[in-house]
Amino acid sequence: MSWQTGSLRSFRHRNFQIFFAANFISNIGTWAQRVAQDWLVVTDLHKGGSELGIVTGLQFLPSLLFSLYSGVLADRFNKRKLLLITNLGGGLTALILGLLVISKRVTLTEVCVLAFALGLFSALDAPVRQSFTSEVVGKSDVANAISLNSANFNAGRLIGPGVSGLLIKAFHTGPSFILNALSYLVVLFGLIFMKDKYLQLSEPPKIKPKVIEALRYVRSRPDILALMSTVFFAATFGLNFQIFNALVATKIFHKDAGSYGILGSILAIGSLSAAIISAKLDKRRRPKFIMLSAAIFGVTLFAVSFMPTYASYAAFLPICGLVALTTMISANSYVQVTTDPALRGRVMGLYLLIFLGGTPIGSPLIGWLSDAIGIRHTVALCGVLTSVGAVATYFLLRERLVAFNQNQKRNAS
Repeated sequence: MSWQTGSLRSFRHRNFQIFFAANFISNIGTWAQRVAQDWLVVTDLHKGGSELGIVTGLQFLPSLLFSLYSGVLADRFNKRKLLLITNLGGGLTALILGLLVISKRVTLTEVCVLAFALGLFSALDAPVRQSFTSEVVGKSDVANAISLNSANFNAGRLIGPGVSGLLIKAFHTGPSFILNALSYLVVLFGLIFMKDKYLQLSEPPKIKPKVIEALRYVRSRPDILALMSTVFFAATFGLNFQIFNALVATKIFHKDAGSYGILGSILAIGSLSAAIISAKLDKRRRPKFIMLSAAIFGVTLFAVSFMPTYASYAAFLPICGLVALTTMISANSYVQVTTDPALRGRVMGLYLLIFLGGTPIGSPLIGWLSDAIGIRHTVALCGVLTSVGAVATYFLLRERLVAFNQNQKRNAS
């Protein structure tokens, strides 16, 4: 029953089965590289929070520059072919960095350049991948597919950091980058084996899609506008666990690579739980609920910043992951499901610009603050900003949200 109508119903679609399996391998590789890249900067290259923040910022800078353009591509061209290009580029970037590390020729400059390159392919990939989901499963199952994809992503997060930690401990960071490169190859094969006849392709636009149309659409939708504002604060300041965990593990608790990798896997327990729960919440995702969830996420982040031991810090991480991913999955699903299909690619490009675009500013700032005022105070401040952003957004847009909901009810009747 659950296979056909319940929380696993997206697996009815053959292409989703292939895409899901390929992405599971890719997600393991992605998380393995994230851990290895942070460890490479902090430990192997002997850099501090500021340099780590700069590398992270550069990796997400392309999202600020190109997400909107990628959304236009998603609405204009064949999404599967675009994904073949972006995954090929991402795999080559990971391979080059792995070979440089193994040959002991890597410098911080090369890490920065390749982080930016990987971020470029990811920025082009993300809006296309998001809108491609609706073609794989159809509109009726898209919210369920998003939740299952989030579960997939966090299952990779559960495995990838631990695997990377073990690889780093045994062979240093190089093999983790090679693992990620190979995982992109799996996605390429998966995309090749998918069949167009099972895709629910949307009609190509008769006129060239324009970004301004998406901006006007979002401005007319206070519900989507409120979610994008909430997501901006939560993502820019709250979703920095890679930086937080790297600095807390090494600078506060003085742990090795294995212990650092375990933190990522422990965090994923909560994130994976949120994704599984979200698969059952298709009808309950509402802007007010999402903004409340974001405010609670900020509170949990504030609390975890003062955990006195490595064990207590690790034990509290799943709670942060649970609330954070509940917020993000719900916001993503709501925006995709309620957006006009003709504008979905561009709106998701704008959404991802908001979601990831603040990171190039936030990550260097967080890295600098961790050196200037301490890691614990930086994490606590990020929690406060996350909560304040959600609460302020609600009160600033409350009247428009009420009016919009009343109008929607009148139109439905």
